[in-house]
Amino acid sequence: MSGASILMLAALTAFAGIASAQSPVRIRGTVVSLEGNVLTVKARDGKEFKIGVPANASVVAAKALTFADIKPGDFVGPASRVRPDGALEAISVQVFPAALRGVVPEGHTSWDLEPGSVMTNANVATAMTGASGREINLEYPGGSKKVIVPENAPIFTTVPADRSLLVPGAYIVTSARPGVDGALFTQRIAVSKDGVIPAN
Repeated sequence: MSGASILMLAALTAFAGIASAQSPVRIRGTVVSLEGNVLTVKARDGKEFKIGVPANASVVAAKALTFADIKPGDFVGPASRVRPDGALEAISVQVFPAALRGVVPEGHTSWDLEPGSVMTNANVATAMTGASGREINLEYPGGSKKVIVPENAPIFTTVPADRSLLVPGAYIVTSARPGVDGALFTQRIAVSKDGVIPAN
């Protein structure tokens, strides 16, 4: 192998290592403790994670909404399961704050809330009660979806909060990234408040 080929291989290997280190880890679970800037969380599978929370990290709290609060033009993200007939049935619906429009990617993709679940980040065209029950019709660049929203599906948004909510037993959702040393850190945490959890 030539010297140039060796250098190219080394560069590609380094790039792959950086890309791997940057891959986010979505964590859902309950707070065990917050000690300084280190948040310990017990995930749904029982595994514990230690997550660095920088001083400038954003903390938001879940706030319950109703189906009547969903309006045309809202930017939403329903997590859904696919029914045997192919219809999408919401497991939960998040109404994004206006500040996240253009920040959260739009589109329809697989999700990890439960096996086989999907996520549709899109704009609401209509929200109404139809023949199949409550439904929202969504539009995003390159596509559209209809999502049926059962009565028991939680609907929520998030509002600004602070670290005082990160107490033992609180439920959090965050997307953490490994740093160059492998330690996880996050810049945004959604946390439960008054019994309302960030259900996505």
